Amino acid sequence: MTYYLKHAHIYQSGNLGQGDFFLLDGMLFSDFSGRADKTIENAYLFPGFVDVHVHLREPGFSYKETIATGTAAASHGGYAHLCTMPNLNPVPDSLPHLQEQLALIRRGAVCHVYPYGAITVGEKGQALSDIRAMSPYVIGYSDDGRGVQSAELMREAMRAVARTGKVLSAHCEVDELLKGGYIHDGVYAAAHGHKGISSESEWREVERDIALSAETGCPLHICHVSTAESVALIRAAKKEGVNITCETAPHYLVLTDADLQEDGRFKMNPPLRAERDCAALIEGLLDGTVDMIATDHAPHSAEEKSMGLAGSLMGVTGLECAFPICYTRLVRTGILTLEKMIGLLFEEPRRRFGVGDEIRMGGRTTLTVFDLDREYTIDPDEFLSLGKSTPFAGERVQGECLLTVIDGKVVYEKSNL
Repeated sequence: MTYYLKHAHIYQSGNLGQGDFFLLDGMLFSDFSGRADKTIENAYLFPGFVDVHVHLREPGFSYKETIATGTAAASHGGYAHLCTMPNLNPVPDSLPHLQEQLALIRRGAVCHVYPYGAITVGEKGQALSDIRAMSPYVIGYSDDGRGVQSAELMREAMRAVARTGKVLSAHCEVDELLKGGYIHDGVYAAAHGHKGISSESEWREVERDIALSAETGCPLHICHVSTAESVALIRAAKKEGVNITCETAPHYLVLTDADLQEDGRFKMNPPLRAERDCAALIEGLLDGTVDMIATDHAPHSAEEKSMGLAGSLMGVTGLECAFPICYTRLVRTGILTLEKMIGLLFEEPRRRFGVGDEIRMGGRTTLTVFDLDREYTIDPDEFLSLGKSTPFAGERVQGECLLTVIDGKVVYEKSNL
């Protein structure tokens, strides 16, 4: 199949260029003497995005998502590289357990998948996993979904991870401060009789882990930052030379607890915070404190998300709507440039975690093609993910993925392209 990409815009090495291109058998050329099978006009060519925080649910929870469905969803959203969290069954806390996951990835993935090894056995926070044995096969280490409560155990973990040269990705949450909460401890919770999660439950452990990283020299990455206090702590740590990066997710950048509805699709952990937190996160993006945007794609079954804010499980899907939400709400409104946004989705994750591919000319390439003028409504029924729960259902957006190519293979093409 040959695609003629007429008057295309192409992102390479941080800059946007323009020209005519031909995609022939997964290879990109600037000239071609034959006949194209399909013509795409005025499209944007980006490197395949990198998501450093994804839950693919297999092994153990394939009714929520599988490697096959999750990576298909990724390709539909323009992603080529996924770092997958270890809250699985079995938890990848040893090499034999990790090998089960790796076998499923080899068999079912249509994009690149890099697993995290668990920090602690069973993610229970009581004993360290086999960090050394898993090191050649993992992207890093995390107990995402659970904060490591013991400072001494986290110190031991950081020392072990530092010896591997990998990154420790910390889910920062102080259990004793949760007090049964499930949405932000703010105006909405008070007005509607819900139990709230304090901001301190996040930033207090961010503060602790920054200190431990400074002490041990372990590269630290803070997952799904949601509070203004966390942003301030990370900004100060960077100024002091701590080896730290962090991520936030699209929903924390464009939604607040004022947007909550009595619906499980608005429930995630950490929760949607206040306006001041959203503003601090955007400021953090602009000044480089917040390094990257990750989706925290966390699919659940329809039944598990049908019990309102109080009863539904925490987690929403994000791979298939992250780009259009960020483009529509952040780029088209003038908050971010398009180049900055691609930096957050590709350049910075690649810099920190060492995965991702620039668009290659004349050889088998990895890229995604978007129509940025295309306006449409987000419809979860069109998702390739098994998880359909998103707070963005029904939202009008711009920016549709037309094509995703990974290592020269077309893994997603919009129907009737």
